[in-house]
Amino acid sequence: MFDSYLTVCGLVAEAVVALLLLRTRVFRVLPAFFVYVCWSLASDAFFLMVQLRFPNAPYALYEGQMVIDSAMIFAVLVELAWSVLQPVRNSLPKGSWIGIAIIIGLAGLLLWPVAGLTVPGYLTSEAKNFFRFYQTFAILRVLVFLGMAGFSQVLAIGWRNRELQIATGLGFYSIVSLAATIVHSHQRIGTQYHWLDEAVAISYFGALAYWVLAFATKEAERRNFTPQMQEFLVLVGSTARTSRVALRDMVVTKSRRKDHQ
Repeated sequence: MFDSYLTVCGLVAEAVVALLLLRTRVFRVLPAFFVYVCWSLASDAFFLMVQLRFPNAPYALYEGQMVIDSAMIFAVLVELAWSVLQPVRNSLPKGSWIGIAIIIGLAGLLLWPVAGLTVPGYLTSEAKNFFRFYQTFAILRVLVFLGMAGFSQVLAIGWRNRELQIATGLGFYSIVSLAATIVHSHQRIGTQYHWLDEAVAISYFGALAYWVLAFATKEAERRNFTPQMQEFLVLVGSTARTSRVALRDMVVTKSRRKDHQ
């Protein structure tokens, strides 16, 4: 009964967040996050119906949801990082967001072994891979939140800026989820096991409630980076572009030499 209540409360909160994103036109600035909220609303409603009508639904449905959810989270993280650079984006090379996506992807690969440390031993090999996959993205969300919060002064953002508000909600929910997973890996299935799952659901509802309050208030005007920070970011972008051009020219030169031979 309590689980169904939490699910319904979460659906209502997701719908309110989506409406606020439309009303405040945040969806134009952060479309990936808007799509993620809409997807969460639709998928949660669908799986609530599945659980009520088909309690023994195949686990493949939940695995598919996990893959799509993780892909959207990845897009949201890239979008947040790219949005933080808004004051200097015009000075950066075109396609710099691709470099951000590559960096986040590489961070995920580095976190893959770490995520494996929390995998319960009683799971099947396939379930372990999906569990590890989910944990990797949870750790990524936490790291993005800690990075944005820790370097907020350098990044010229505050708690009234949308990027940090979104990262805070994701980070809080992910921290609780990771903590519950670590405890799960050292206990047997029972009543206490289920309480932890409910705690994770409550933390997600808390993140949604925080977003409702955040998006219902006016966002603070975005500050500009310091001149030193602007020069550093432009230098990094220019170096990356130069390296990319040099690599492309090297490949073209080698291919021409092979054609002449």
